[in-house]
Amino acid sequence: MTHAEYPWLLPSDLARAADLDPRGGRRRRTVRDWVVDTLAFVFAGLVGITVVHNSRQINESDAVVLADEILGAVACLLLWARRGRPAATAVAASVIGIVTPATGGAVVVAVFGAAVRLPPRRLAAVAGAAFVCSTLQGFLRPDPEIDGVVNLVVNLVMLLLATGWGMLVRSRRQLVAALRERARRAETEAGLRAEQAQRAAREAIAREMHDVLAHRLTLLSVHAGALEFRPDAPSAEVSRAAGVIRDSAHEALQDLRQIIGVLRAPGDADGAGGNRPQPTLATLDALIAESREAGTAVTLDTDVPDPAAVPAATGRTVYRIVQEGLTNARKHAPGAQVAVLVRGRPGDGLTVDVRNTAPPGPVPHVPGSGQGLIGLSERATLAGGRLSHGPGAGPGGGFAVHAWLPWPA
Repeated sequence: MTHAEYPWLLPSDLARAADLDPRGGRRRRTVRDWVVDTLAFVFAGLVGITVVHNSRQINESDAVVLADEILGAVACLLLWARRGRPAATAVAASVIGIVTPATGGAVVVAVFGAAVRLPPRRLAAVAGAAFVCSTLQGFLRPDPEIDGVVNLVVNLVMLLLATGWGMLVRSRRQLVAALRERARRAETEAGLRAEQAQRAAREAIAREMHDVLAHRLTLLSVHAGALEFRPDAPSAEVSRAAGVIRDSAHEALQDLRQIIGVLRAPGDADGAGGNRPQPTLATLDALIAESREAGTAVTLDTDVPDPAAVPAATGRTVYRIVQEGLTNARKHAPGAQVAVLVRGRPGDGLTVDVRNTAPPGPVPHVPGSGQGLIGLSERATLAGGRLSHGPGAGPGGGFAVHAWLPWPA
């Protein structure tokens, strides 16, 4: 059983602070409040009845006894307003108590309610006023059976007990409210972190789709364009181009199916949703061979002693960088020569260079360019490395992509 399921078990202050009061609007008493207020009213009434009975026994006049009864009842009735106006209720009950001891129980309850709801400075003023009023009452209506000093000490002890108990209840309620607020804030932050993680996963999948499909679709575009502009090409060349188009389309569909599988089945974005092996540095030769088959003049120079020893995530990042570089070379520099250089040792990191010469002729504008390089920069940064790109520094011009990735010892 939790308080969220049964908000009537909470005081109205905590129910409103925890947003468990479905009625909203002004503060209303819960069932617990009604029970507590009724018991407080009964306690104050019993104390008043006892005092009135003692007044009759010490032969007080009927007018004094009647005044005690009326003023004691008024003080008890004031207790029903102590939740909304705690300071005013405590001060009013104390002032009434100056002329009659029948309000003693009501004053204690009112001071307790003020201690629960008032800050320390205002509480000190209210408690001080209550003590002064009780002291004056001891002089105006002294009890012949109790010494004046003893009566003063008893009043002080009762007020201190009521004040201390109320402050303890107030601090406990503040602690509960603070813990609830902390839990609510933690839930909100957890939701935000979950949304950020989902957004990051979507961005990673989008980058993966670009890196994978752009390479395949570029091959399709290059060979389809060759068939379009050379309808009189030899049948062997047409057949080879058609075969590359078919293979590239098949590979693109396989890659797309794998990525969709990741989207459908929650899991690792690196391929938990598909059965195809992920590219690594060891599969870089197959990528170069595929580009050469597509007609791109590519040279590969690698000086990695054991490509299989490279961490899978790092090798996959190297593969994507080279793949994007080859894709950009086919799109923006058709017919240019491309040089791929991979160097690295454990502890020193991996260095990747993809350079292409200037295109031999004019190149039409390709819409949507530049997004792949942005994605590569983000991928390299997430891997703990860095990536730069720009015009080639050699005499042939062209374009160059340079990246460094960590390779722990």
